Amino acid sequence: MRLFAAVLPPPPAVDELAVAVEELHTLPGADGLRWTGRAGWHFTLAFMGEVDDELLPELHERLGRAAHRTAAFPLRVHRGGRFGQRALWVGAAGGIAEMRLLAERADAAARRAGITMEEHRRYQAHLTIARSSRDEADLRPYVEELDTFEGTPWQVGELALVRSNLPVSGIRGEQPRYETVGSWPLERAS
Repeated sequence: MRLFAAVLPPPPAVDELAVAVEELHTLPGADGLRWTGRAGWHFTLAFMGEVDDELLPELHERLGRAAHRTAAFPLRVHRGGRFGQRALWVGAAGGIAEMRLLAERADAAARRAGITMEEHRRYQAHLTIARSSRDEADLRPYVEELDTFEGTPWQVGELALVRSNLPVSGIRGEQPRYETVGSWPLERAS
């Protein structure tokens, strides 16, 4: 199964973001982007790709340890950015150092469980809201519009393991389906 570790924003944060994203849909060229749905909004910590079922017990145990060693932390959806002209995202603010630590621990947990991970790179908290299949798409107006977006803070209290079910129908616009297959509480802040 195709898996990743993530922080899932709570429903009020998703609702706030949905209002901001709806406003982006009114900008010129918005109909040429593939917008991600609310059900797919998450902050990926460690992408694992296809994971063999026999590795799951060890992965669950190690992710549980990673969560237990990490204190709960504050977070909020914050501003926006882009990766070239291909992906539009919103960022995060608040406990970024703690989130980066949790991402490092989730990555290490997967590696120690025997999962072959991509090349390690510095973690950047982002939640993808749209993609473009065209290199010439200009995402700058969307980033500028998100420049003042500040979501309400919430407390990140768990690490989630999410299964990504890729579209299979071939219907244009079909989105992946995400299913939480495990979650572990973070240690309470002292």
